[in-house]
Amino acid sequence: MPNPDVGLWTSLQNLYLNSKQPTKALMVFSELILSDYAKPDSHSIVAALSACARSKDLRNGRAIHGMVYKYLQKPRPNVHNALIDMYGKNQRVGLAERVFSNTSFRDVAIWTSLLYGYILNGDMESAERVFDEMPQRNVVSWTAMIVGYVRKKNPIEALKLFTRMRHDDVGEECNPTTVTIVALLSGCADIGALHLGSSIHGYTNKRIGFISDVAVNNGLIDMYVKSGNLDSAVKLFDSMRRKDLFSWTTMISGLALNGRGKYALLVFDSMVESGLIPNEVTFLSVLLACSHAGLVIDGERLFEKIVHSYHIKPHIEHFGCMVDLYVRAGRLEKAIRLIEEMPMKPDAVIWRSLLGACLENGNLELAEVAGKKVLELEPDDDAVYVLLWSIYRSKNRWEDALRVMNMMRDQRIKKTPGCSWIELDGVVHEFLAEVLQHHVGDNLVIVLDGMIEHSKLDVNIFLEWT
Repeated sequence: MPNPDVGLWTSLQNLYLNSKQPTKALMVFSELILSDYAKPDSHSIVAALSACARSKDLRNGRAIHGMVYKYLQKPRPNVHNALIDMYGKNQRVGLAERVFSNTSFRDVAIWTSLLYGYILNGDMESAERVFDEMPQRNVVSWTAMIVGYVRKKNPIEALKLFTRMRHDDVGEECNPTTVTIVALLSGCADIGALHLGSSIHGYTNKRIGFISDVAVNNGLIDMYVKSGNLDSAVKLFDSMRRKDLFSWTTMISGLALNGRGKYALLVFDSMVESGLIPNEVTFLSVLLACSHAGLVIDGERLFEKIVHSYHIKPHIEHFGCMVDLYVRAGRLEKAIRLIEEMPMKPDAVIWRSLLGACLENGNLELAEVAGKKVLELEPDDDAVYVLLWSIYRSKNRWEDALRVMNMMRDQRIKKTPGCSWIELDGVVHEFLAEVLQHHVGDNLVIVLDGMIEHSKLDVNIFLEWT
């Protein structure tokens, strides 16, 4: 075209953005600036800032920020919104807040962009402050907070927020979207909240559009398998008219986690027969199934297929699954040989698997080596310090045991308290070891003390009888 106007340039930018090619969208914007026939307007600048946000290109993003005042006499709110979004996604939320402070017109989109910037940077305290200050909220802002809580491993707050979202009289626009439902199901899966997850399932069945949504069904399958309700997961999986690769992978992983390794292999074979090509994550799930079921031969066959049949370069996670497969099956020599032959350095997960196997087999010398390797990679791992201390103590190496305890003290490492959740009558209760803030904490202590006393009594009776 001889003289394309700015609208055509912007359309080409958006075409590349929609095709997930933000770098090419920036190249188009660069050509627009050099063009003699058109100059950037607010829409083309917004597209360029969106490209910088998606490609994490802070340098060009700041340059385009400078161009805003060159080409636009009075920037529109959508430009300020794009600037806040760009800075937030480039982990410069301070600059995003500065743009927000200098913006006179603040609609719900601008507030939500600042909110999402804090969430992306893991600052939920600031996100909560912004959320509470928002004069108006929409489904995007509610969903952003729910996703933020789930990412920070605080699913209980996410579920509380969903309840507020549904009961606040804020209009029809705050009905949950697919992203909201999937995030909630992920939170339920993290804490095994089966009753709440089932309630969400019932809610989705009543809403048009959710029943056939693949992402929602995948989230439901994941929630059911992680909550131990494998039958519901299998029933839902079998009823799905359309399954994507994530559907099959989630089902295989769920079967693996629930000790149904052989069935997981059958599902994997069915997936391949359907024409879908497994990816790295699918192979990771099926190797996990072999590991949990002790299927060494099947695991070795699949590991060979990764390279030779599908031409996928195994990642360290795949090697970790094979090491775990060998140590679970008592093949310690094969596990050590694989670690020595790996094309990359083993990570802490692999050394931790070897450490556990060595302790079970009584190989304390190798366990000591594995434990030290873990601490080199993850010096804050409190559990490994305790294991090393137990190893030294069992071998009467008291000086070494004392040295380990001193290392924990010097580095101010404390044992992470155990945490558990239980769902009762639709309410999720959280308990932390050595923390008695729960309203039934005192009663729990009384019950546990009684159980301990009864167990001692049973032992004494057994000893007297024998």
